Amino acid sequence: MSLLVVGLSHRSAPVSVLERAALTTDAQVKLVQDTVAAEPAAEAAVLATCNRIELYADVDKFHAGVAELSTLLAQHSGVGLDELTPHLYVHYEDRAVHHLFSVACGLDSMVVGEGQILGQIKDSLALGQELHSVGRLMNDLFQQGLRVGKRAHSETGIDRAGQSLVTFGLAQLAAGTDVETWAKGRKALVIGAGSMSSLAAATLARAGVAEIVVANRTYARAERLAQILNDSDDTDVVARAVPMDSVPVELTRADVAVSCTGATGLVLTADAIAAAVEGRTGAPVTEIADDRPAHGIPRPAGPVGNDENCPLDLTAAQSGFSVMGEAAVAGMAAAELEQHAAWVDNGTVDIREAGRRTPEAEAELIDALAATAARVGRIPELRRPEPVAGFDRPAPELFLLDLAMPRDIDAAAHRLAGVRLVDIESLAEASADAPMAADVDQVRRIVADEVAAFGAAQRAAHITPTVVALRTMAADVMAGEIARLDGRLPDLDERQRGEIRQAVHRVVDKLLHAPTVRVKQLAAEPGGAGYADALRTLFDLDPETVASVSRAVDSTDKKDRPE
Repeated sequence: MSLLVVGLSHRSAPVSVLERAALTTDAQVKLVQDTVAAEPAAEAAVLATCNRIELYADVDKFHAGVAELSTLLAQHSGVGLDELTPHLYVHYEDRAVHHLFSVACGLDSMVVGEGQILGQIKDSLALGQELHSVGRLMNDLFQQGLRVGKRAHSETGIDRAGQSLVTFGLAQLAAGTDVETWAKGRKALVIGAGSMSSLAAATLARAGVAEIVVANRTYARAERLAQILNDSDDTDVVARAVPMDSVPVELTRADVAVSCTGATGLVLTADAIAAAVEGRTGAPVTEIADDRPAHGIPRPAGPVGNDENCPLDLTAAQSGFSVMGEAAVAGMAAAELEQHAAWVDNGTVDIREAGRRTPEAEAELIDALAATAARVGRIPELRRPEPVAGFDRPAPELFLLDLAMPRDIDAAAHRLAGVRLVDIESLAEASADAPMAADVDQVRRIVADEVAAFGAAQRAAHITPTVVALRTMAADVMAGEIARLDGRLPDLDERQRGEIRQAVHRVVDKLLHAPTVRVKQLAAEPGGAGYADALRTLFDLDPETVASVSRAVDSTDKKDRPE
């Protein structure tokens, strides 16, 4: 077994990188196909969710496999390899098994204990089976991962440790209020009709919203989801479907909107959201500046737009941010930051309001950012502004939950008065402080036990073709000797010949029984792979015979494999 996983997730990469690296369904298919076509990989599967992209492969060379899988991830995600590499993690053999089992149990999820990942693992396996990119190892791994995840949820209280992203997101929107109390009687708009959107619609219905409007690019799918909601006996919600071009109008009517589509661009822009709020209130929507620290670095608010000789493209700068501040320089390389720092040192920016940071303070900020860039290569983009400290934000008129990756809703909506937006980035920040249940330790023990069992089963299975080849060789030798005996003793009757055959069979079986049983036991232990080599050497087994047995076993496995 040479299982390798290369990936990135919310634990290793900022949301802005995950967003850009997100894979469409077509990109996932091409990535898997190119991986199995690559020299080091024999099998491959991709696990792509809203907060992780992982490529699994059975490789014959570790270092070549890491290089190839990393390159393929970069090519198909569209994020340069140099930029992607600092955020990638690598797991090999037993550590790779441990990682997938942990993921399946929800231990590695943004919301610990969520069960939706099991469906995503199942989809990943189904795609690999459809593309014929998964063989015995990958099928065994993912099937066992699904069983481990189900065991964790059935034998422990891991469900109490976390919720689905939908439930957690709604709890963040409710901001301390009971979700059912917050949702009761509200009108909801669900954009998208896939698995996550369907879960959001069902969760909203159970929470007590009065109406759900489903919008989708394929209108028939929106109709189907709306019909399912209307036919449910568990809720009294009224659901209807609308085409996507009706979203601006429906947004004006909605109290809460949840979006999770596969779109590569924004579905709801800040302008559209502002227009919807204005349509509800009749008053223009104001923006709230950002003045709170982010990642320990103060983010100053200041003028943008007319500063001479600024090395930034001010037309692309986000309003509400200083051209000298962190958001302005997000994504800059270290050399560009040095130019920017020199410009700041010249003090050319007019600090027009009392309380603004001085150019000297801004220069210190740039120095800190330059040090970060020197360490990690580039400054991570921080797109989600926070409200000004001490500012009494008006009560939200519109609640927005963005569960898409890449994002569906413009992050600038965070700055709109009367709007509360929760997206993947803010969910990641909130979940970092969420308490973990005591059941997590029990799940970790289950994972450890299952990893050991999986490794033992794989090692034992590895020696099976050699044992079968040994017994085949013994049977051939026995058949040859009996045939030779028949020629030398032609006067034996059939009963006598039968007795001789049985006696020879018993001798061979007794001689081979204990060694083959013991070698399977030894092979299941760590480091037991060498016993297969020892058998092949001691009995001079033909490698092609062993390989043909392996191919026959794999062929049988595929026939018996459930669709």
